[in-house]
Amino acid sequence: MKKLKCIIVDDEPLALDLVGGYILKTPFLELKAKCLNAFEAIQILNSEKIDLVFLDIQMPDMNGIDLSKTISLETKIVFTTAFKDYAIDGFKVNAVDFLLKPFNYVEFLNAANKALVHLAGKVLKSDSIAENQFMFVKSEYKQLKINFYEVYYFEGLKDYIKIWLTSQPKPILTLMSLKTLEEELPEDRFMRIHRSFIIALDKIQAVERGQVIIHDQRITVAEQYKNKFQQFIEHKSFN
Repeated sequence: MKKLKCIIVDDEPLALDLVGGYILKTPFLELKAKCLNAFEAIQILNSEKIDLVFLDIQMPDMNGIDLSKTISLETKIVFTTAFKDYAIDGFKVNAVDFLLKPFNYVEFLNAANKALVHLAGKVLKSDSIAENQFMFVKSEYKQLKINFYEVYYFEGLKDYIKIWLTSQPKPILTLMSLKTLEEELPEDRFMRIHRSFIIALDKIQAVERGQVIIHDQRITVAEQYKNKFQQFIEHKSFN
């Protein structure tokens, strides 16, 4: 089973340790970070894909409700607080559950299971995309169908992605992170070889001096992706 990547956000160290211990004893959860404030959490959320946030509400500078409004809808939230009056506000921002302190492991596990059910829908969606061999992306107020067999490569530009296709000279531009896209694409057809590029493996023309040539474009294979890419090349090589 793929584990859900979690962070905890709470200004109380004892609460961080308690929830951290609960996560460690839950087989389908993986603890990525414990954050003492919203600003630490924002750094983590901007640097990697997090599935689930256990989020305290009453915190200094930026409270949990305000922080939750900045979190992607793809990331699920379980609020934790000592004040039950916050419950209504919590559910207004799409929380999957609300834990009233002090809570025990059974209550925690029930909340985690709710998050797992919500995220399972996303996994099924990913499987469906892989099976159908296409996806839809939003571009200039349209939902455009992208056939995987037409893709040369995806190029990341901050919060946007350029999709280079065989069927048109100019790329399609869509608002999406490359990391989110990488998790949706079928692994047997696409591979990330650089922080800014995911390539279509069947469109590779040549590999030369650490660079992949696709559609006469040279893309450097970054150090962190070299081993995986080399394994792919060796698996497909006949000499």
